[in-house]
Amino acid sequence: MSSGIEDDEGELTRKQRREQARAQRKALEESEAASAKRRARLTQLGIVAAIVLAIVVVILIATGGGGGGKPVQAGTKASNETVTTVNALIDGIPQSTNTLGNPNAPVTLQYFGDLECPICKEFTLGALPSIIQKWVRTGKLKIEYRSLETATREPEVFKTQQIAALAAGKQNKMWNFVETFYHEQGEEDSGYVTESYLQGIAKQVPGLNLTQWTSDRNDGELAKQVTSDEEAAKTNGFNGTPSFLIGRSGGAMSKLEFSGAPSNPTFVNTAVEKLLKS
Repeated sequence: MSSGIEDDEGELTRKQRREQARAQRKALEESEAASAKRRARLTQLGIVAAIVLAIVVVILIATGGGGGGKPVQAGTKASNETVTTVNALIDGIPQSTNTLGNPNAPVTLQYFGDLECPICKEFTLGALPSIIQKWVRTGKLKIEYRSLETATREPEVFKTQQIAALAAGKQNKMWNFVETFYHEQGEEDSGYVTESYLQGIAKQVPGLNLTQWTSDRNDGELAKQVTSDEEAAKTNGFNGTPSFLIGRSGGAMSKLEFSGAPSNPTFVNTAVEKLLKS
């Protein structure tokens, strides 16, 4: 009797173990199915996120976002508009190395700038056109562009971009390069000035021999000129751009402080008029 009870108890125990095992397997299978479902959903979300990211990147590239890293391509509508604007401003005005204007002009303005400086851009695109039209084109003023690092983050990049401009000056086209650079200036501190960017600027300068320009960029004298400009700026206490010296050509130069908006040419006009009367 007792033996039958023990067998029943043993059988019941075995059945319970099997049921427990089945329950555990079922729970495991359900858990694995749920995990697979979550993984599939995460994969779908990942694909969607990747597609969205790709679209954002394409939009940024197409619109010049991300710091203006993509240079304007020569021959495009944007490039042609810049070239037309620059040509209208300075065509027919003598250029020699870093100087724009008649070499015998009675007054000289030295313009210390950083090609990546946004305030220099404001001055160059805002005030400078009327100054060039009123004084440079009429032979009364010549402007020397000088280098002073203020906005460019990396010294080597600054040196490279300024030398690139000076190299164009060896073909008497520095001001075309400088003006084009300011018109197409990218976002400050974004690292947009690359070799591709500089090549893009050079290709938009009408008549610039690119082979000669590339070779001239290795001229050690241009690097010395950048250093000399920096030293002259330090001697005059300049620590920002744009900064200016003005005076009778061949004579002593004095600081020219500007006040108000850098797009207002009044401070230069007043100084030139005063010097022409002296």
